[in-house]
Amino acid sequence: MYWFTADEHYGHTNIIKYCNRPFQGILAMEMDNSLIQNHNKVVKSSDTVIHIGDFSLINNIEIIQSNYISKLNGNHIFIRGSHDNWMPKYYHEIWEKTINNQHIVCCHYAMRVWSRSHYGSWQLYGHSHGGLKPEGKQWDVGVDNNNYFPVSFDQLVEIMKKLPDNINFLKKGI
Repeated sequence: MYWFTADEHYGHTNIIKYCNRPFQGILAMEMDNSLIQNHNKVVKSSDTVIHIGDFSLINNIEIIQSNYISKLNGNHIFIRGSHDNWMPKYYHEIWEKTINNQHIVCCHYAMRVWSRSHYGSWQLYGHSHGGLKPEGKQWDVGVDNNNYFPVSFDQLVEIMKKLPDNINFLKKGI
C-alpha cells in the first residue's frame, strides 16, 4: 500500500500557531507524538510512505532519524520541501510513479501542469497547509488538509473521482 503525506513539520513549535493546529504546550512534543500515532494507526511496516516535503525544520539527520523516522511505520521516500535542510542535497524535488495504471507526480509545490497531466496524471503536493484549492487532478496531501493523517492511494482514488479533469487534459479521440 502507498501512503502520501506532507508538512508534518516535526519539531517545529511555531507551526502550531502559524497553522492553528489543535495542539497545546510550548513545545512541539504533543504535536509530534500525535502525528506519529496517527501515522502508525494506518500505515503498516510493509507499506511505502512518500513524504512530500517539510518533514522537519530540525537540521540534524541523526535527531530526525532517532526521534521521528525510526518511530514511523513503513518504508519512507522523502521529497525535498522548503524546510528540509536536514536532507542531503541529492534528495529529489519531484518523484514520479505509476501505481495501478495511474501516473502520479509528487512535488512539495502545487503545479499548474505536470508530467503527463494532459493524459490524466495526478499531482500531489503540500506547502499550502490546506489553503490552496486543487486544479484538476491534484491534491494537497499535507497533514493540515487531511485531519493530521497520511492519505492512502485508495483514498486518493475516491478523491480524484470527484475532481474535474486537468486543465490540459486531452480527450480521447481528439
